[in-house]
Amino acid sequence: MPIETTLVTGAAGFAGSHLLDRLAGHAPVVAWHRPGGTPPPTETPIEWQGVDLVDGGAVRRAIDDVRPARIYHLAGASAVDTSWKSVVPHLQVNALGTHHLLESIRTCGFACRVLVVTSSQIYQVGDEPVDESAPLVPPNPYGLSKLAQDQIALRAVQEDDLDVVLARPFNHIGPRQTPGFAVASFARQIARIEAGQAPPEIRVGNLDARRDITDVRDVVDAYVRLMEDAPPGRPYNVCSGRAWRMGDLLEELVHLSSTKVHIETDPARMRPNDVPVFQGNATRIRTEVGWVSTIKVEQTLRDTLDWWRREVRAGR
Repeated sequence: MPIETTLVTGAAGFAGSHLLDRLAGHAPVVAWHRPGGTPPPTETPIEWQGVDLVDGGAVRRAIDDVRPARIYHLAGASAVDTSWKSVVPHLQVNALGTHHLLESIRTCGFACRVLVVTSSQIYQVGDEPVDESAPLVPPNPYGLSKLAQDQIALRAVQEDDLDVVLARPFNHIGPRQTPGFAVASFARQIARIEAGQAPPEIRVGNLDARRDITDVRDVVDAYVRLMEDAPPGRPYNVCSGRAWRMGDLLEELVHLSSTKVHIETDPARMRPNDVPVFQGNATRIRTEVGWVSTIKVEQTLRDTLDWWRREVRAGR
């Protein structure tokens, strides 16, 4: 029986790196990163390949060479704030890149199960927790690009009979997240203050915003469960089902620190279209797949702060 290979796109990213940890030792893994970049060191044997998803020919050649049995498609432009100034690159990577990947599988003609990770940002925001039947009305350009990705994946199931599973994650946080995201930014600023590298002032955006938060390690566990058990073409929210006030998360991080800080609102950190509350409904993934988030947010914050302490000590 031939050895089945798993491919992870976006493997050098935040969730991708944790997914590699989760998959370690289970099967041969091929990991894609952006061409020209340097893949991060890993403790397990992984074959790294630099593949540009926007280059359809390159994607098809790489897919035909690897011929994976499973693909976790995590690659994409992920920042909501930068999407306002870079609409086209977001659409190219998130939508066109996904099209090239799925089209390559179709034309190469081998059996492959694909998990496409889109986003909760495709939904219209409402007063109640959002389930998978909510209207698809993205509130920002990033969400628009992820909606295009989501619909391309559904089309591949409905019209091309591909085995594609859809994950729609809400906000996730944890170690290794870049400081362009709020909680990682808070933790990095505190770590630099503790190390004497910055004055005791934390610059923040909207602290009253409430977001559904899940630990990234729980999120990648959901991806694995969906790959194993979810039917093709049926989307699943990946979320905790609880909306946390960003100010409360910051307060907990400050509590975990020995330093005293001053909180300063920074207009540059405010988003042009920030919704007050965004909360997911996790009923479908809980009842149909049996997945629930298990890591408490207090543990996630502690681990995130400890990771940034190590990064700051290392000069990164």
